[in-house]
Amino acid sequence: MKENVVLEMKNISKSFPGVRALQNVDFSLCEGEIHALMGENGAGKSTLIKVLTGVYGKDSGEIYLKGENGAVNIHSPQGAQKLGISTVYQEITLCPNLTVAENMYIGRGKGWKQNWKKINADTDRILQSLGIPAKATQQLSSCSIAIQQMVAIARAVDMECKVLILDEPTSSLDESEVEKLFKLMRDLRAKGVGIIFVTHFLDQVYEVCDKITVLRDGKLVGQYEIKDLPRLKLVAKMLGKEFDDMAEIRGESEEYSAADAGTPVFEAKGLQSNAGIYPFDFHINKGEVNGFTGLLGSGRSECVRAIFGADHVVAGKVKVKGKDVKIKNPLDAMKNGIAYLPEDRKVDGIIGDLSVRDNIILAAQVLRGFFRPFSKAEAQKAAEEYIKLLEIKTASADTPIKSLSGGNQQKVILARWLFAHPEYLILDEPTRGIDIGTKTEIQKLVLKLASEGMSVTFISSETDEMLRTCSRLIVMRDRKVVGELTGADLNQNKIMSTIAGGESV
Repeated sequence: MKENVVLEMKNISKSFPGVRALQNVDFSLCEGEIHALMGENGAGKSTLIKVLTGVYGKDSGEIYLKGENGAVNIHSPQGAQKLGISTVYQEITLCPNLTVAENMYIGRGKGWKQNWKKINADTDRILQSLGIPAKATQQLSSCSIAIQQMVAIARAVDMECKVLILDEPTSSLDESEVEKLFKLMRDLRAKGVGIIFVTHFLDQVYEVCDKITVLRDGKLVGQYEIKDLPRLKLVAKMLGKEFDDMAEIRGESEEYSAADAGTPVFEAKGLQSNAGIYPFDFHINKGEVNGFTGLLGSGRSECVRAIFGADHVVAGKVKVKGKDVKIKNPLDAMKNGIAYLPEDRKVDGIIGDLSVRDNIILAAQVLRGFFRPFSKAEAQKAAEEYIKLLEIKTASADTPIKSLSGGNQQKVILARWLFAHPEYLILDEPTRGIDIGTKTEIQKLVLKLASEGMSVTFISSETDEMLRTCSRLIVMRDRKVVGELTGADLNQNKIMSTIAGGESV
């Protein structure tokens, strides 16, 4: 190891049944360095961190730490902490009902038979030295989320950490809180701590980091000095696209024309939810397919959840076909002809123990009212119609949906909403985790529904798929709408330069 290198991971590989999560990945961290670990969903960031912190055992490779003789074996988070590796997660793992000092020293001494006067004094000294505006004796729950994270960092630093891992620490912070956290990170860098910063926010990476390591599909793309990797190149490396081979790939769907669009089916002004997105304007016209695009964590899903009322809306006005409406919850949205296929079908979509038939009729039954249930014959007829229409592979309509493949579960949820006959359909990652053939079927169905007059908002992590399907794209970065693309601008180059903040190719 070089003299200033505090951590070196060499040829790290990790597999799970059917998935090779890491393939011979190298990573190094220097003292006094803030190093961003970047990559899209499934890139391997979380797996690499879990290998480093002993949550997962590695299949092969070596880990070296400054001050240790030879490669180290890390079998648990406690073992990692003893070696000077500490992690602060997005979700605070401290105890809100205890004081700041108690959280700083819990599990580190002789239980309650400790000199709490000294501990409180030591805590205040540490907080003061790190510029953290908190008192040792105040209850942690009285502190803001940002301060709670800083306390977690202070605990790690006081335990003499060499490597500090910050995993999405800014996701739930506002701008002023982010700046306080960045000041603490810079102070720790000046003290020689090596910091691994995992984030989806591009602007934050370029504000605070010295180096960037990019992973994609479990492989190392490269390690770069921040000055050598402008935003546009970073986006290209994360997505696996190079500018010289970005061909126009849109299908034959009709071009969106604002001139003859008429009254929007849905329109929002200054819409904002409690999920951390900035206020945004949005509209969709009859028979249009549009979409939200951006890197993972950019705010795509939060925007459509606000439209559907799945997250609590705190500001903004909404119109449906020109009339002012209030959408406070999903039922309000459904009554206004809006349907939503969520990103996580396992958590928010399927009801696993119910049959395919019962899952298909669920939304229509909610709209109809549970005091007017569908007869078994009506439910069976609807189920058979949509099983045939969407080519759902199931033994029968009575089969529990949890027994179906992921792709067929997705089709059942799609059938649920089609049977409710919405005017506006929102599809969030409808093709994630399903086979190529089923993906193509869903894309064709979306275009067919639009040709029949349905309005569709489509979200996918695969920009190729968005370009094939959408006639207008709303571009997101760092929870803000930063652009809108139509016509000749609907291409990979323009999407990536807009995400990157307007940098040209």
